[in-house]
Amino acid sequence: MFLIIGVWGGARRIYASFKFFLYTLLGSLLMLVAILWMYIDAGTADIPTLMAADFPAHVQTWLWLAFFASFAVKMPMWPVHTWLPDAHVEAPTAGSVILAGVLLKMGGYGFLRFSVPMFPEASEYFAWLVFGLSMIAVVYTSLVALAQEDMKKLIAYSSVAHMGFVTIGIFALNDQGLEGSIFQMLSHGVVSAALFLCVGVVYDRLHTREISRYGGLVNIMPKYAVVFMIFTLGAVGLPGTSGFVGEFLALTGAYLRDSWIAFVAAIGVILGAAYMLYLYRRLFFGELLKEDLKAMVDLNGREIAIFAPLIAVVLWMGFYPKPFFDVINPSVEALLSAHRASVGDVAATTMIEPLTGQAAVPSVDHENKGSH
Repeated sequence: MFLIIGVWGGARRIYASFKFFLYTLLGSLLMLVAILWMYIDAGTADIPTLMAADFPAHVQTWLWLAFFASFAVKMPMWPVHTWLPDAHVEAPTAGSVILAGVLLKMGGYGFLRFSVPMFPEASEYFAWLVFGLSMIAVVYTSLVALAQEDMKKLIAYSSVAHMGFVTIGIFALNDQGLEGSIFQMLSHGVVSAALFLCVGVVYDRLHTREISRYGGLVNIMPKYAVVFMIFTLGAVGLPGTSGFVGEFLALTGAYLRDSWIAFVAAIGVILGAAYMLYLYRRLFFGELLKEDLKAMVDLNGREIAIFAPLIAVVLWMGFYPKPFFDVINPSVEALLSAHRASVGDVAATTMIEPLTGQAAVPSVDHENKGSH
């Protein structure tokens, strides 16, 4: 990604590529230190062995934070998300597709594969830190997206908001939340990548991503308008699209954990509809007034061949998600079973006092808050 952005990117490609590299490097260095400590302590870097190792509570605190630094940057979570808009804007279309479809999901995978099963007590203790950052991300970055004039930057900020649903679902630590977060990662990988491809279509024709330069495109590009609308509705989370299933389950899992988390996250759903439909209206509706727009041509055969399978996947995941959950469910059940065995069927009766390892009585009645 560093080379794709730095070599084939836009005018500020060097700045964007180094910012992306440095953010990722600094987070990953802390994770590397944690891995080295675990290797020295356990005598192995074998993942199944480390999963079975019972690290002391105060040690888990430090290890969890070190791993969190790396995964939070990758997701990216607020406030370490600022590399993403720059990287997306400067990256070529192919780079944005890889970034949205593959790279952002590594953080979610890391939480599911390492943070939650390896450090169960720390994951319970720091869940509210993740919820707080995720709720800010969902609302704040959605508001920022509303103000954008660059199409790519708007979709990049929407990615931060959507990944907020993923982290909320993961740390809700119940069936609905975990399954919803995994499904949301799959859905976002398709929908967000497809939206960047849609931006690439008009950028190839007019060589600008400024939203104000467009308007009335439905009059000359009806096929493109239909394709863009399907992916817009997928990003909004319309029932019948893949976006609905993941967001609904993640919100359900959040509600079972605490209704206020679900309430704040639901505001992000409303704002998501606002900025995506506002973008669509400015691009496609109204009169076709600009002369250079009148020369633009609709989707060609190659572009239709690219979009057709993506549309099929978005609708398939929306109308018939069962095959995906058949694959996801066993892993989620195994993760939750191991987690419950470590911390109990409700949140641990004693919590880790951060950084000291001293036990502290929790101030929240978890049974009344909704346990997993």
